[in-house]
Amino acid sequence: MPSASTGAPAVTGAPTAAPVTAAAPVTVPDSRMAPGGPGYRRMNFALFLAGVATFALLYSTQALLPLISSDFGVSAGEASWTVSAATGGLALFVLPMSALSERFGRRTLMTASLVVAVAVGLLVPFAPSIGALVALRAVQGAALAGLPASATAYLAEEVRPRALITAIGLFVAGNSIGGMSGRVVTGWVAQEWGWRAAVGTIGLIAVVCAVAFRLLLPAPRHFTPGSLRPRVLARTVRDHLANPLLCRLYAIGALFMMVFGGVYTVIGYRLGEAPFSLPQGVIGSVFLVYLVGTVSASSAGRLAGRLGRRGALYVAGATTTAGLLLSLADSLALILLGLVLITAGFFAGHAVASSSVSHTAKKGRAQASALYQSSYYIGSSAGSTLGAVAFHAGGWAGTVALGLFAVLGVVSITLLGTRAARTAAHRPPAPAPAH
Repeated sequence: MPSASTGAPAVTGAPTAAPVTAAAPVTVPDSRMAPGGPGYRRMNFALFLAGVATFALLYSTQALLPLISSDFGVSAGEASWTVSAATGGLALFVLPMSALSERFGRRTLMTASLVVAVAVGLLVPFAPSIGALVALRAVQGAALAGLPASATAYLAEEVRPRALITAIGLFVAGNSIGGMSGRVVTGWVAQEWGWRAAVGTIGLIAVVCAVAFRLLLPAPRHFTPGSLRPRVLARTVRDHLANPLLCRLYAIGALFMMVFGGVYTVIGYRLGEAPFSLPQGVIGSVFLVYLVGTVSASSAGRLAGRLGRRGALYVAGATTTAGLLLSLADSLALILLGLVLITAGFFAGHAVASSSVSHTAKKGRAQASALYQSSYYIGSSAGSTLGAVAFHAGGWAGTVALGLFAVLGVVSITLLGTRAARTAAHRPPAPAPAH
């Protein structure tokens, strides 16, 4: 019998076993998309078009409210419901849509959302009454909730982390350009052919965007379906709503959007009246000011880096306030400058608040972001309606007063956060447990 110490084979003539060595670690290549890789440009362009279609449809009636008021013989407050119903529908359905995307897939839900929203958009020009128009817009907003609920999740799953911020930035750029171009296009088309032709044009543009989106967006490769578990979702939402910091951020987003929604819902009425009496196309072109917001939002990170998140919110609030006060002037140039400041302040505040939500939530980030979006669009809906009511009651000064009240809320909540942070910093550490 061979000695165990020699390691000789037990059977004569058998080959000697190779020495055992440690296996080299196997590096699994990252199959997610990256700049320059296959499908990356197609994916970015597809989601850019989805963003354009979403926000062009969502705000398609905002620049047309004076014409809608005249056609149906309703007040500014009643006409504003064509905007409020759409943003309110999105606000109510964004959280359920985020849950559905976990079960049925991001691309599937985004496609279904666009199909329904576009189909409704083609019916909007034929609305026989203000009530029917508001109802169609509510359905359209609810359908569009599937886009913001799924797009960022799709990107997080399919794009490499280093390229994620750029990819999300392009989607947000599509949102901004869609919101701006929808208002500008409707303004000029309505000037020649009326508001029905204008919203019909947006519907046709959205059809092209939706078809291109579906053809271009690569099939998901990293999505894992989950089950719909209402109890888990409810527990996550409850935990987020019990977090004081998250609740403050939700309120800040809603209040900033209340200012923005109120101002841009009513500005068409003011500029269309004496002493300005601007044509509809020129009024629609005022929304080119949105480009300022793109710059402001992209600069918010650097501002927060210098002043801190709360410092950046104070600056955003001060900028918005200055813009509101300037807009009270009877000079068109000062009104436009006021809109520039309001837009810059809003987008900076929104960028800081929304990014702070992701920074604060340690789990359930998708639901935390969905709650922020819900609050944000509730603020838009409330601002559109209340801004129009304030304008009807007290003119442009009434709308400005509403905006100043909302900014005061932002500053007060931020001060509350500053005080809470200072209290926490000076609180003595908890004693170590006895052994």
